[in-house]
Amino acid sequence: MVLVVAEGMEWGTRHLQLLLPFPTGMGCWAREVLVPEGPLYRVTGTAVSISCNVTGYEGPAQQNFEWFLYRPEAPDTALGIAQDAGIYECHTPSTDTRYLGSYSGKVELRVLPDALQVSAAPPGPRGRQAPTSPPRLMVHEGQELALGCLARTSTQKHTHLAVSFGRSVPEAPVGRATLQEVVGIRSDLAVEAGAPYAERLAAGELRLGKEGTDRYRMVVGGAQAGDAGTYHCTAAEWIQDPDGSWAQIAEKRAVLAHVDVQTLSSQLAVTVGPGERRIGPGEPLELLCNVSGALPPAGRHAAYSVGWEMAPAGAPGPGRLVAQLDTEGVGSLGPGYEGRHIAMEKVASRTYRLRLEAARPGDAGTYRCLAKAYVRGSGTRLREAASARSRPLPVHVREEGVVLEAVAWLAGGTVYRGETASLLCNISVRGGPPGLRLAASWWVERPEDGELSSVPAQLVGGVGQDGVAELGVRPGGGPVSVELVGPRSHRLRLHSLGPEDEGVYHCAPSAWVQHADYSWYQAGSARSGPVTVYPYMHALDTLFVPLLVGTGVALVTGATVLGTITCCFMKRLRKR
Repeated sequence: MVLVVAEGMEWGTRHLQLLLPFPTGMGCWAREVLVPEGPLYRVTGTAVSISCNVTGYEGPAQQNFEWFLYRPEAPDTALGIAQDAGIYECHTPSTDTRYLGSYSGKVELRVLPDALQVSAAPPGPRGRQAPTSPPRLMVHEGQELALGCLARTSTQKHTHLAVSFGRSVPEAPVGRATLQEVVGIRSDLAVEAGAPYAERLAAGELRLGKEGTDRYRMVVGGAQAGDAGTYHCTAAEWIQDPDGSWAQIAEKRAVLAHVDVQTLSSQLAVTVGPGERRIGPGEPLELLCNVSGALPPAGRHAAYSVGWEMAPAGAPGPGRLVAQLDTEGVGSLGPGYEGRHIAMEKVASRTYRLRLEAARPGDAGTYRCLAKAYVRGSGTRLREAASARSRPLPVHVREEGVVLEAVAWLAGGTVYRGETASLLCNISVRGGPPGLRLAASWWVERPEDGELSSVPAQLVGGVGQDGVAELGVRPGGGPVSVELVGPRSHRLRLHSLGPEDEGVYHCAPSAWVQHADYSWYQAGSARSGPVTVYPYMHALDTLFVPLLVGTGVALVTGATVLGTITCCFMKRLRKR
């Protein structure tokens, strides 16, 4: 049986609950009535519960209980409950056949004044604060959210305070059902976090400490959108009863602040300039990207990266990366742009410039600037919080207008095994800027079972626009020579031709332009028609084979005839 005295009522009208737990079995021992060991200390204005248990009784399972209160000034007089402090007696009328054991138990209750105080710690939480009560606090995503709480008690008895910080969703009524605990210090000084915040506490992003005797400070690192809400500080006062158990004797709560988290995704914006560009090949290309919005500065809590992407005209998607600056300010070029004179730099606090020293026709397309915002977690760990792309910016690069044609043939028309095959390629050029350079390469496709292989053509050799020869792999494995035999004429020679060199060859010329930054780009290309190389055998070689075959047959036949004659002669000689 538990006596519950509800909070805030006079004894004349006070609500009294008797909660009756009974054992279901009978024993052979004597009746015993048990109440908590006293004295019990509780705070005025709070609910008090006193348990009373009876064991070892006889009779029906349903037992009756009576409560009496004894005042210190009249310890022998049982009173109906009219004040709280005093000695409470729990009495059970006998249902036993014999009077054995105890039929009542007493416990003293002492009422303490309410001395618990809880409030927001001045000068208030960190951040951009509006002059309201409770204050409204605005923090950027990724920044620290710091809140303070003052909790103290002047209770004369030895008590412990448990202080916790909780959050409720904006505009929601505050109660145990709606208040989500963030982190708290228990009465045994252990720090624990609510389930949604346990990982952040373990990672060091959530901290709670005690400063001085009565100030508690919570710091939430790397604020997230889900951290918005109304924050409260709850202090509970605990006392240790004589039996060693701890009982909560008081609890109070104070509103600390209404917190709004300004997400980076709602603020990050990217614009580009100077607008659609039309330039000629070899001219510099400059594009500007501006990152705007109410963003925290790069540093301890936030970091940014900016890059440029390019998609050819009409191609879907954002395209491939041209260049970027990472969160540390280190620049890098995208695939296919290595070796070119391209610069990506920060020219103002939030303005970035992409510069291509010498544009090429292949640089024409749609450009976009991509900005990403990161927030720092525990240590140096970065978490991407937002990204934004600019509108497309068209860039047009005028074509050089170079037209190439190539004609290739096998010198002599017929080539035999063991000889040198010479393949010639004449190139014609129309249009193009002054200083145009030509390059030519030779390729072969090998036949398999009388048909050309599905394997891509194989490079045999060539001469680059700088006049440097490049040798590939010859099918027959013999020596190869490539050379420029005229201003626009190239030659490939296959020495000591063998049957493995059979295949279909072609010449692939290309036109190159060198800009002021000494970079080269391909302004045009072409492909000649096929040239079949079939190494024939010499006529003498074709006669030598049947001669060898005929000679072998003659020798075998002669040996057979000679053997037959000799055998017959020896037989006749034996008879004689």
